[in-house]
Amino acid sequence: MPAPERTEQRLAWTRQALSDPGLALQVASADASFRSYWRTRSGGRSWIVMDAPPGQEDIAPWLRIGKLLADAGLHTPDVRAADTEAGFVLMEDLGDRLYLPELDADGADALYAPAIDAILTMQAQVDTDGLPAFDEPWMVMELELMPEWFLRRHLGAQLECEDWDPIEFAFRAILNAAHAQPQRFMHRDFHSRNLLVVPDNMPGVIDFQGAMRGPLAYDVASLLRDCYIAWPEERVAAWREGYRRRAVELGLTSADEALFARWFDLTGLQRHIKVLGIFCRLAYRDGKPGYLADLPLVWRYVREVGNRHEDIRPMVALLERFIGDTDITRPRGD
Repeated sequence: MPAPERTEQRLAWTRQALSDPGLALQVASADASFRSYWRTRSGGRSWIVMDAPPGQEDIAPWLRIGKLLADAGLHTPDVRAADTEAGFVLMEDLGDRLYLPELDADGADALYAPAIDAILTMQAQVDTDGLPAFDEPWMVMELELMPEWFLRRHLGAQLECEDWDPIEFAFRAILNAAHAQPQRFMHRDFHSRNLLVVPDNMPGVIDFQGAMRGPLAYDVASLLRDCYIAWPEERVAAWREGYRRRAVELGLTSADEALFARWFDLTGLQRHIKVLGIFCRLAYRDGKPGYLADLPLVWRYVREVGNRHEDIRPMVALLERFIGDTDITRPRGD
């Protein structure tokens, strides 16, 4: 549908849903998908409209998973109206106080405590029946984004047959660690740009439509080894261990500290290796080069965490060889 027609349809739908023919819409935000978010005021309060164009996005999973989380007591946006065929949702406005700009060394504990509470609630209380499995084919598909988009497209690397050996060896270790863990509800994008500071029932949780059933350590690794902010390793280890102890108390796992630390590292690596590819795909395929600015932190995680594990270290050495002194934040010309 042409953009002007979509704009008119979005405005007309919102005016009808709120019985307010005079309201206007302003851009609230966009994300890495085709969804966009719009803000309006009506009836003395602020509202958000999610626009998910049919054929490109499906709002049904967002609605279904949002209800599951809300029923478990998490603070997801309350839905006023939805049209799955048109691709619109009118919802509560949770504001724009994302975790990311609010996080600092002094206040991080106060923000991460309720976020970890939310992860444990999701894992202990949210039913995963009907959710897709974060299984081996899915994980391999994600991991392979890195050699395709980061190495080949972004760095211009030509992979020889022998180059695949350390990559496949590392991938196998990561897959084995994921399989070894209890499989629970997994938000799959639980980080500082998807959590909001709200007046009550912290945090506000968004962007949950991709939830799956997957390894226990995934969401806590996503939170504590965030692609947009880094912490000293001793603080990460303390937060990780606090989470593990509570997960043991809840009967979610019996893993000791050393085993869970390995699960945390390797599950986080699965995410970060994937993200190296996704950020490049967003830049080259989807015309969003701003994501390249976030590559150095993700690469730092892969390098530092990977070098702690013997089965990952050869892949890190391979990546170091291909990267060399390249400024990985700069787009590569064809």
